[in-house]
Amino acid sequence: MTAIRMALNELRRVSSGKLPKLALIALALVPLLYASLYLYANKDPYSNLKHVPAALVVADKGTDKVHAGRDVADELVKGGKFDWRQVSEDDAEKGVRDGTYTFALTLPEDFSQALSSSGDFTPRQGVITLTTNDANNYLGSTIANQVVTEVRRSVSVKIGEEAADKLLLGFSTIREKTVEAADGATKLADAQQTALTGTQQLVDGATPLAAGAGTLANGLDQLRAQTKDLPLKSQQLANGAKQVSDGNATAATTAEDYAAKAQALVNGLDQVNGDIATKLRAAGMAEEDVQKVLTALTTAKAPVDDANGKVQGAAGQLRQLANGAKQVSDGAAQLAASTPALTDAIGKLDDGAGTLASGATQLRDGATKLRDGEQQLVDGTTKLRDGLNEGVGQIPNPDDPTRDATAKTIGDPVNVRGVSQTAAGTYGAGLAPFFLGLATWIGAFVLFLLLRPLSRRALAAGQTAVRVAVGGWLPGALLGIAQVIVMFSVVTLIVDIRPSNPVGTLAFLFLTSMTFVAILHALNALLGAVGKFVGLVLLILQLVSAGGTFPWQTIPEPLYPLHYGLPMGYAVDGLRHLMYGGELGGVGHDALVLVAYLVGALAVTTFAAYRQRVWTPSRLKPELVL
Repeated sequence: MTAIRMALNELRRVSSGKLPKLALIALALVPLLYASLYLYANKDPYSNLKHVPAALVVADKGTDKVHAGRDVADELVKGGKFDWRQVSEDDAEKGVRDGTYTFALTLPEDFSQALSSSGDFTPRQGVITLTTNDANNYLGSTIANQVVTEVRRSVSVKIGEEAADKLLLGFSTIREKTVEAADGATKLADAQQTALTGTQQLVDGATPLAAGAGTLANGLDQLRAQTKDLPLKSQQLANGAKQVSDGNATAATTAEDYAAKAQALVNGLDQVNGDIATKLRAAGMAEEDVQKVLTALTTAKAPVDDANGKVQGAAGQLRQLANGAKQVSDGAAQLAASTPALTDAIGKLDDGAGTLASGATQLRDGATKLRDGEQQLVDGTTKLRDGLNEGVGQIPNPDDPTRDATAKTIGDPVNVRGVSQTAAGTYGAGLAPFFLGLATWIGAFVLFLLLRPLSRRALAAGQTAVRVAVGGWLPGALLGIAQVIVMFSVVTLIVDIRPSNPVGTLAFLFLTSMTFVAILHALNALLGAVGKFVGLVLLILQLVSAGGTFPWQTIPEPLYPLHYGLPMGYAVDGLRHLMYGGELGGVGHDALVLVAYLVGALAVTTFAAYRQRVWTPSRLKPELVL
């Protein structure tokens, strides 16, 4: 009897009658019920969070400018992620306790004040109170923690944006003021350059001034030395001029007396001439003779007239000389009287010239120092101008859009850009590899609630152990393939979870099902009813170690050998790659591991068939029958 014939006989046995046929159909539908219904229920649970009731307590009193509590509450309600109910703090606590609300979120009365406290340099954190109750739902509490984290991030972003905006606005103000300072420094530098030019001119003028003042002081020293005897000499001159004036006055008076006498003589001679002419005419001298006598007298008087003229002239000159000498005497007297004041003035002028020379020297030295200091000031103001102008270019000057964008970046500095090499799409699709693999194990498990692991007839007939093992495995393998076909069709067409590689996924599911059927077949063939229990234990161990939900690395380290040693982890890994479009290199490794399990399970079944050719009392009367 061949293995195929034994398989056909077993199938005819279990399908004879109406109820057995229905049982086979039910067996084929078991994976469908487990996989498709579970995946349907968990396809996208996050989209239904809006039906989860959550209490929201807004006790925040706000401030004059900030109403953070109200803003956060409005954003939460507007977001619609949960069925938010705004209630009092007591109602929220009671509702979470009795299960009316899954969790409660409380914004305390000083929430806005705390967020604004940094502006007053009294910083403290705003506290959001999350009230949960794991008796309601553990996953609900986990999601609530994520919600609070999101709220905290949102508030941090908003407050950070406002703070950053003020900071950037401050930068703009600083830049404006720095520009003004740079302009002022430029003007100051220009003014200092002008001042430097002026001080250089001052130095240039003060140097010859100091030299001239020194020369003047030296000249006045000489003049003072030379004029120190001037008062005495001028007094002597005044005395001499007085004597000359007095002598000249006496001489002029004497000359005037002689001139009067000479003039009287001339006048007397003229009168004598008239008397002589009268007497001659009276004597009867002819007029002609009289005229001759007068002519002779006139001729004789000519030297006298001439001498009288000279005397009169000399007297006038002596009077003029006397008057001039008087004026000279008066001038000399005034000079003598003024000379002491002149010498005192010359002395004072000499002293002042010395002071002027000293001051001019100090002025020159001070002007030189002023010039040097002004040069340093010019250098400093130039550096200040250049530094401020350079600093202006380094100070940010964002416009309003740039400042807003920068504030948002500072407030929320990390932007996540998703780069997905493969994507499941939905939560249900993400769990599909795990539940499809789990469904094939459960499908294989229920098959042997109906199928006999080994054909008793074949064993009684003495068939080879290999034929008996393969003949017992083939019915389950064929039914497992039927389970996979029905399950895969419903999951892809109705539940709408579409694998990236549907043909490869289906083929891998066939291999997975045949491997799991072989493992459970071997357990049942070798251990009987105990094998069914071992199959359930293996199911539990694989549920926790296969990494179907969270990464398998998150399980405790003592469970790592289970992940490496049990087949479901390889089945889930291969299905993930095939369904999500990942690298196919690891699929070959997973398939080889499953084939190794398949061959190993058939080898165990062959050993069990070899042992069961000998009947024992435990086989004739088993202690446990399922």
